[in-house]
Amino acid sequence: MKIFIMTDQEGVAGVVNSPDYAAPGARWYERACELTTLEVNAAIEGALEAGATDFLVADGHGHGSINVTLLHPRAQLLTGRPIFYPFGCDNSFDAAFSIGQHAMSNADGAHLAHTGGFIVDDQTLNGIPIGELGTNILLGEYFGVPTIYVSGDQACADEAKNLIPNIETSVVKWGVKRGSAAGLSKEEALQFNNGAIHLSPEVARETIREGAKRAVQRRHEIGRFQLQPPFERITTFRHTHTEPKKRRIEKADDFMQLLLEKGDDVWEDVEPK
Repeated sequence: MKIFIMTDQEGVAGVVNSPDYAAPGARWYERACELTTLEVNAAIEGALEAGATDFLVADGHGHGSINVTLLHPRAQLLTGRPIFYPFGCDNSFDAAFSIGQHAMSNADGAHLAHTGGFIVDDQTLNGIPIGELGTNILLGEYFGVPTIYVSGDQACADEAKNLIPNIETSVVKWGVKRGSAAGLSKEEALQFNNGAIHLSPEVARETIREGAKRAVQRRHEIGRFQLQPPFERITTFRHTHTEPKKRRIEKADDFMQLLLEKGDDVWEDVEPK
């Protein structure tokens, strides 16, 4: 059984904020990479116990967040920049995991919620609110690969269950700020929901190990999230100190065409300059 593992960083226990953790040169970036890699290893260990045999890990965080020297020896790794969709996913996989995932922009009670970046205020696909998690689930579905397991913060787990009610999830932290960052600037959104209660990394990894094991065992009873073409993705971008709020409308008949930004594309101002 072959598992595709999409990774991110902001949903990992012990990753506290973006400025200090998310990019090379940040004071805790190497620690964030270690924490992320060990959570991925825990998911692999659980899946192995349940009968999975092969793994491709896609280093999906913007700047990368997998320490190859710590990665589980049974895994292959897609990393380096730039890398693009489909991130090595194809129809040879039996199931997909999403590890270290965060909730979409403006999610209530989330930790480090954003969609692609903190500049995005809102995104919909065919009228349905969607973030990175939903996009990655649909990436798998493009190749007939179901996403059966997600780990991250509580708001991310809620988002996953809203899309696939029977999906297996593991919660490793809980945001403490209620409400939405809707309408805030990029700079304000970056600071909006940094507070969270985290499991200790060891407990988080054990939680993930058990969750991944259950997911593989339950894989045939977990449903799907699918959308049919044509596709229309509307992304609203937050205002900054120098730019007004803007909206991008993308249309495509093929989902991969949409992901690679090769469909029809229109920009419009939401607010006057």
